[in-house]
Amino acid sequence: MSRIAIMQGRLAIPEAGRFQSFPRQQWHEEFARASQADLDAIEWIYDEFGEDVNPIGSNAGLEELHRLSKQHDVAVVSVCADYFMDRPIVKAGSRELIEIVDRLEWLVRRCRTAGIERMVIPFVDQSQIRTEEDAALAIEVLMSALPSAKANSVELHLETSLAPAPFAAFLERLPSPWIKVNYDSGNSSSLGSDPKEEFAAYGSRIGSVHVKDRIRGGGTVPLGTGDADLPTVFRELARVGYTGDYVLQVARGQNGDEVNWARHNREQVLALLSQASEQAARRQA
Repeated sequence: MSRIAIMQGRLAIPEAGRFQSFPRQQWHEEFARASQADLDAIEWIYDEFGEDVNPIGSNAGLEELHRLSKQHDVAVVSVCADYFMDRPIVKAGSRELIEIVDRLEWLVRRCRTAGIERMVIPFVDQSQIRTEEDAALAIEVLMSALPSAKANSVELHLETSLAPAPFAAFLERLPSPWIKVNYDSGNSSSLGSDPKEEFAAYGSRIGSVHVKDRIRGGGTVPLGTGDADLPTVFRELARVGYTGDYVLQVARGQNGDEVNWARHNREQVLALLSQASEQAARRQA
């Protein structure tokens, strides 16, 4: 059964003016808030902003993370490796590339220790793949990390801004079942992509989903107010038999009202899932 999770930091007031980052001061409180919002899980953030205090990085930190997870019955299901937004793989020089591969393999091992089975690696915005050279470099890094991912049973989920056909071609060069797609409904709507074309191109490789809405060519807005065709997205997910997690990465509401806003967005996702399920049942009848 699919779980509804939330991107870390969405249950806390932004720190240092950052829209999305590891909440250095508030990460402990997010477990209780997620439980209050009736959410099942959190997608953890690992970035440069919080790396020195992120509990993923130490055994003592993981003990505290696991204690809070158990206490509030809120799982940590994945890591969003925004570290590779801060230090883009596609812009790395030869010396930095070695450091990036080392950090990626280290983070894979930390995921295994934490009991986390997937990592989302972003290739969007400043880290997006623009050229064949970028694609070749990304493949080189991913192939270097793949043995560690397999050995530690951690899937690598790729979030990219590639159009459907180029993304499908890119994935053909990475045929391992340990490498999957992170489908982001907001990024797709911002780029003007057609969900049916996307799912026809690589629907079978989708392993995780970020739920958000964006204006075409613009920023994130509340669900249902942008250009994301969410009913079609959820129908397509049902059609390909997706049963994985749905991670809320929606536009922020008012500061201090994070729990109510998360609960509201959770209800919208449940309604979309119910609608897609009913339509699938009618097609089969």
